[in-house]
Amino acid sequence: MGTYTFRLPDIGEGIAEAEIVAWHVAVGDMVEEDGRLADMMTDKATVEMESPVSGRIVSIAGEVGDVVAIGSALVVIETDGQAEAEAPASSQSAAPAPAAEVVEERIEVETPDAADVTRVEAAAPPPPPPPAPTPKAVPTKPVAPANTRDAGAKFLASPAVRQRAHDLGIDLSEVRPSEEGRVRHADLDQFLAYNAMGGYRSAGAERGDEIIKVIGMRRRIAENMAASKRHIPHFSYVEECDVTALEAMRDQLNTNRGDKPKLTLLPLLITAICRTLPQYPMINARYDDEAGVVTRYGAVHLGMAAQTPAGLMVPVIRNAQNLNLWQLAREIVRLAEAARSGSAKSEELSGSTLTITSLGPLGGVATTPVINRPEVAIIGPNRIIERPMFVPDGMGGERIEKRKLMNISISCDHRVVDGHDAASFVQAIRKLIETPVLMLAD
Repeated sequence: MGTYTFRLPDIGEGIAEAEIVAWHVAVGDMVEEDGRLADMMTDKATVEMESPVSGRIVSIAGEVGDVVAIGSALVVIETDGQAEAEAPASSQSAAPAPAAEVVEERIEVETPDAADVTRVEAAAPPPPPPPAPTPKAVPTKPVAPANTRDAGAKFLASPAVRQRAHDLGIDLSEVRPSEEGRVRHADLDQFLAYNAMGGYRSAGAERGDEIIKVIGMRRRIAENMAASKRHIPHFSYVEECDVTALEAMRDQLNTNRGDKPKLTLLPLLITAICRTLPQYPMINARYDDEAGVVTRYGAVHLGMAAQTPAGLMVPVIRNAQNLNLWQLAREIVRLAEAARSGSAKSEELSGSTLTITSLGPLGGVATTPVINRPEVAIIGPNRIIERPMFVPDGMGGERIEKRKLMNISISCDHRVVDGHDAASFVQAIRKLIETPVLMLAD
């Protein structure tokens, strides 16, 4: 018999440990060479572990959610197919046998001798006859006052009253009507009040409590967000922008795009951000607070917060400053799909210098996003809404006009970025957004 200990390999530069997010084998299972063992999650990606040998799984490192250090034993594999029959008692495969003997011995001790059972039965008095069955009580349902009509009786009610009764799960035949015979809202209120103490419940189904273990991506998100709020003194700034002209330009570009991908608002915002950052290098930076060093980056490696079935992930658009609108649109779609499908590579999920987070139509009026540590800023465009505004009429006066407005939020690390710098940066972006021709001018 032989055993092979598979130790967790070095799966990335600077990675010291990984979390078990899924087991594909259990103790006693047979595994083939190159067969799947487990999925391990690091700070950067999820990696699938494969078996280097064939054999039977003897032991595994832990349960889903446990953290395993690099170099520690992940699984032990018995490589001899006949070892189970020939293995000595000291081997791991024979370990269950003593447990079975202990159980068998305990059963023998606790089980009385047959003769003893006979003696006890003889000495015991005969059991009393069973009591006569009694009618089972049937719980009564709370009802309305005594003059409630039969279920088949005719009754009058407006459509609104009928809809409300339907929503509440109330049978109108059980409701006491007003004097003129018509069920009104007040009658529904009286019915609810009368039956409240009797246990009446509306039609909504009750859900039980759930206990969900925080593991995998959810735990990684929780740890990162907690570390960011714990270490970084956040401040947020919000500015309103008129995106009417920007949306008009986007419509024109999409109308004439040919085989190019459809433009969302995001590529336009990224272009405005990239054109503005050279004047505000303190925004495109990372802060190593342990070393006390701020690194300001020339290239814009833009993190793009993306919602996936596993949770929030941040794929990175490399050198976003060198991409045009259509290239940005393609890269956004590609990275978002890779994140959702779980096929994003480790290098596509790390190394961002600034992050943008957008909830699209769900963006709300304003947000205060949490910084993606160790970055020093995160930008959050919000939902576009239409509102009346005073605009110049071209003759020295003003007129009221319907405009498309959007708030841009930014959260910054106050240890590195001053409030004046953040406000000036957003105002510069606003200028490009409200005059989009400047965004595309060289």
